[in-house]
Amino acid sequence: MSEVLVVDRQELGRPSAIRRIALVGLIVVAGVWVFTFKAKMPDFEVYWRTGARAAHAEPLYRVTDGEYQFKYFPAAAVLAIPIGALPHPVARGVWFGALLGALVAVLRLSVRTLPERRKPEAVLLVVLIVSLGKYYARELVLGQINLLLVLIVISAMLALKAGREARAGWLVALAVMVKPYGLILVPWLIARGQTRSVLAVAAGMAVAFLLPATIYGLAGSVALHLDWWRTVSATTAGVATHPDNVSLAAMYVKWFGATATASTFTVVTAVALLGLAAAVFLGRRRVPQPDGLEAGILIALTPLLSPQGWDYVLVVCTPAVVCLANYIDRLPRALRLLSVAAIAAIGLHLFDLVGRTAYYALIRMSVVTLGVVVVIALLGVLRVRKVA
Repeated sequence: MSEVLVVDRQELGRPSAIRRIALVGLIVVAGVWVFTFKAKMPDFEVYWRTGARAAHAEPLYRVTDGEYQFKYFPAAAVLAIPIGALPHPVARGVWFGALLGALVAVLRLSVRTLPERRKPEAVLLVVLIVSLGKYYARELVLGQINLLLVLIVISAMLALKAGREARAGWLVALAVMVKPYGLILVPWLIARGQTRSVLAVAAGMAVAFLLPATIYGLAGSVALHLDWWRTVSATTAGVATHPDNVSLAAMYVKWFGATATASTFTVVTAVALLGLAAAVFLGRRRVPQPDGLEAGILIALTPLLSPQGWDYVLVVCTPAVVCLANYIDRLPRALRLLSVAAIAAIGLHLFDLVGRTAYYALIRMSVVTLGVVVVIALLGVLRVRKVA
């Protein structure tokens, strides 16, 4: 039996209604301020414009869009048709409101993905705000869609926890439609060997391919997917040098320059992290509820593995961070200190906090990327210790 007792269920309790209302109110007030004074939402423009194009069967992937090209699966454009049909000011407000609602839901539901709760919900939420608050805010300012992606993934995790395999499969397929990052969960879901979730995700993937065909025709859907691949391939070159890129490729380019050494280290590290995820999966029989930790690791890997791993995508690390924070007392003291350092590295390299010199030094050192790698590695340690 562990020396550290699980916090009594009644002691943990649900937050009072007043505390919940205060949390939601604080986020809403902050969101209104961001929307009024800070939110330029350039990425919203991409979805709004693309939804309007999809409604009229127009080309989706256009070089003339410059930096703000549409880079997601054609199914995402079809899903964006309703927002593209709204007048721009209305669509902008609806989009921001949806993202703000997704943020509230992500914070509240991420705690429920845990097999057991060892820390008060308020503590876990504070850790999320400290480590990922910068990226939540940046998502809202840009009008990006990663908050919706992580909400769908968390919903799939909760479905698995409740034994609703088919629902989880459909949700994973929906995550793929929203953003290709969701693809990393498909092989894992198949490897689990649960027939209902496998059939559901397979059917969902078929829907993702056929959905554009309802507008563009079957040949048109094939052509759109080929255009997607060409667009993603053509726009990847050069992004590793951007200071906001937190991918493994960007980290090694910052350290070694655009050299063969950087490429080699990128591949080796990516293989090692995927190997860690595989090893965690192989040890799933050691714990009663293995799905949450495994899904958390996999979705947290996506900004590291993707060449276009922009820092705001780190919102997908929410399940991984909340899991590590919950079980931090089950780690040896040295690793607990390392956990705190990793969380601080991810969230506290703020320009206004550390100053210009230290800020850019931390970027060159890629401390954020290293922090995420450490979080993932420590989740692997939890599995080895049969904790989660």
